[in-house]
Amino acid sequence: ERLNGMWAYAIYDRARGQFFCSRDRFGKKPFFYTRTRDGFVCASELTSRAAHPSVTKTVSRPALKKYFAHGYIPAPWSILDGVFKLPGGCSLLLDVRSLDYRVEKYWDLVLEPFERLPANPEEEWGEQLRELLDRAVHRRLLADVPVGVFLSGGIDSSAVTAFAARHVPVEQLKTFSIGFSEKSFDETSYGLLVRAQFKTDHKLETLSVARARQLVDECLPRLDEPMADSSLLPTYLVSGLARQDVTVALAGDGGDELFAGYDPFHALQRARLYSRIFPRPIHAAIKAIFDRLPASHANMALDFKIKRALRGLSHDRRLWLPVWMAPLDHAGLQDLFGEPIDLEEVYSEAIEQWENCPQTDLVDKTMQFYTKLYLQDDILVKADRASMMHSLEARAPFLDIELVDFVRRIPSAYKFCKGTTKYILKKALEPVLPREILYRPKKGFGVPVAHWFRKGELDVAEGPLASLNPALVKRRAEAHRSGRVDESAFLWSFYVLKKWAETNRVSL
Repeated sequence: ERLNGMWAYAIYDRARGQFFCSRDRFGKKPFFYTRTRDGFVCASELTSRAAHPSVTKTVSRPALKKYFAHGYIPAPWSILDGVFKLPGGCSLLLDVRSLDYRVEKYWDLVLEPFERLPANPEEEWGEQLRELLDRAVHRRLLADVPVGVFLSGGIDSSAVTAFAARHVPVEQLKTFSIGFSEKSFDETSYGLLVRAQFKTDHKLETLSVARARQLVDECLPRLDEPMADSSLLPTYLVSGLARQDVTVALAGDGGDELFAGYDPFHALQRARLYSRIFPRPIHAAIKAIFDRLPASHANMALDFKIKRALRGLSHDRRLWLPVWMAPLDHAGLQDLFGEPIDLEEVYSEAIEQWENCPQTDLVDKTMQFYTKLYLQDDILVKADRASMMHSLEARAPFLDIELVDFVRRIPSAYKFCKGTTKYILKKALEPVLPREILYRPKKGFGVPVAHWFRKGELDVAEGPLASLNPALVKRRAEAHRSGRVDESAFLWSFYVLKKWAETNRVSL
């Protein structure tokens, strides 16, 4: 309870015959474990843990289904059968004599809005947010090694840069950005705007198709388990860029999850209205009409958003969000695995977060999914793996526990307000950042994998994946290359899995 940061540790209490393990609140640092026939094995890397002679290398089929349903494998599952991740905010106590153990949750993010609002919430909460974020950044600047900031030009990384600049002499704060040759993905102009305002020592590198191909072969084989967030590539690149000058880098991770910053928040009200007006039996027909529209491969294109939203709305609202974000739809999952797929089973973790949210508001339930599932098992995994591949420590000021304890009590109506995402954070940062940064359209840290697959820069030629339907993969790859549909999320998921299986000499 006294720790404020990230950790994964194990303590052997020889006197009591106990082995105590703990993982930080949000799961920033990894912890894998398994109970073998004659022992208990744990490690911070799946690769080192799997090297133990008593540990199987059999792929978990339920975890594989969840991988294609999410694009990542949610805790406590892992890609290997019988191997588990200790979830964030949990501890594990093992009796070393009997090898019996129990997992307990010592902390949970509970959304408990303030019962009384201040006279001027924007002003009062804004001041508190600035103070808390300033303290959170200052804490994470403390180090006996050089420290820098990842600066994408988005609100969160720009805010971290702004507060870091208060504690570092002018032109001594080092910032790092990645640009893209594909314009719809590029944010470098915004990063340069922030760099100019706070006079940072800034480095920029542009990611081209040729460089991306190098990164794929350099980065993907080093993943412990497959995770299909393609922004792993630019995160890996910016980590390598930063490591040339610093050993620690501050990032904006957590801001979108805590303050309702993602695009699906815009879709919630329209989704509720759509599901009320149009009965579910005709949803398939409406979806089929929109599916005939040509696919755009621009970053977060309108046709992409509409098609994804309609896919999710064919299901119960508990499944809207995970189905919207899924690399593969329900029919595709069944075709890929050649068997019936129970959506409530593959999305059990998402359903649990939806049902356990104490609030009834759709925005609160959606934030619960993002903060307790997507943040832990996608965003923070990506940040940790990409940075540690370069021996760079990535720190997340937005996940400071004092800041989180305050933010969780701000009502959702002040996070997503009248169509504005991150409303209260933007109001708080108005005295700190230019409006061009605060109120510009969100891009995200995506990469143009759709273009790469369409142009043949990446391919999904058959590999050690015999148990998965090769005809489906070929069919969807051809449809993507024709420009009729955007199958890049599935193709990338399959490609990453293929690379992982080849590297680890695993057959599926």
